[in-house]
Amino acid sequence: MSKCNICPRRCNADRDKNEKGVCGVSGKGIYVARAALHMWEEPCISGDKGSGTIFFSGCNLRCVYCQNYEISRGMAGKRINVEELSRLCLMLQKKGTHNINLVTPSHYIREIREAVLTAKKDGLTIPVVYNSSGYELAEHIENICDFVDIFLVDFKYMKEETALRYSKAEDYPKIAKKAVAAMVRQVGKCRFDENGIMKKGVIVRHLLLPKHVTEGKEIIKYLYDTYGDDVFISIMNQYTPVSNLKDYPEINRKVTKREYERLVDYAADIGVENGFIQEGDTAKESFIPSFYEAF
Repeated sequence: MSKCNICPRRCNADRDKNEKGVCGVSGKGIYVARAALHMWEEPCISGDKGSGTIFFSGCNLRCVYCQNYEISRGMAGKRINVEELSRLCLMLQKKGTHNINLVTPSHYIREIREAVLTAKKDGLTIPVVYNSSGYELAEHIENICDFVDIFLVDFKYMKEETALRYSKAEDYPKIAKKAVAAMVRQVGKCRFDENGIMKKGVIVRHLLLPKHVTEGKEIIKYLYDTYGDDVFISIMNQYTPVSNLKDYPEINRKVTKREYERLVDYAADIGVENGFIQEGDTAKESFIPSFYEAF
């Protein structure tokens, strides 16, 4: 980690000398902000027992509208080591969770790999979910095939100008396309148990932004044209402007019911069947988990 190039930013931060990378991470160790059962993922992930989510601090995208800004920017979290992370996975399994859900894991991928493989040797048997922004190097995705079963990945933008404006990542569309392709190659078609809980596969999420229905349609069409029913597409309406967005007035509000319906209707019209939609008032702060829960 003397020159960290583990993500598309390739920022060369010397984390061994406590230099902060674009992700906000410096030094050795892993920062975890929350580890608990989570009931608000897609039904095949949360089921009736919950998903064993581990929220990692830091993020390489730094989206201006981030709902989890307390950890992605503020670096809230507890520092743990590889052994403690391994025990955390086993603790969540003991609580009865359907899976281990690694949220924003890419900047700790080496430590996570060691921790999860150790946990598997010590009795971890449930699926491992890699929950990612989509801003991932494809070559790193191909190197984690020995411990990841499910990819729960965002596809945020199709246009470079949108990615640049909101995430300072003009290359996001091409990076995300390659990353999703690598994920599908790695785990193949979606597989479920007799209770409808996912055991293997890829779910691609798109969070609809206000005034961005057209771009949302482009993303849905790309995913369906490319992968058909091999992936599940999750169309999300929970966008919540929790930070000061006065410099981004076009997204300084929630998504309207009509905007969301237009995108969902479009997905149905082009033939998407394997997917998830959100119903009811999910776009509220209570939908966003607390990052101060003890573990």
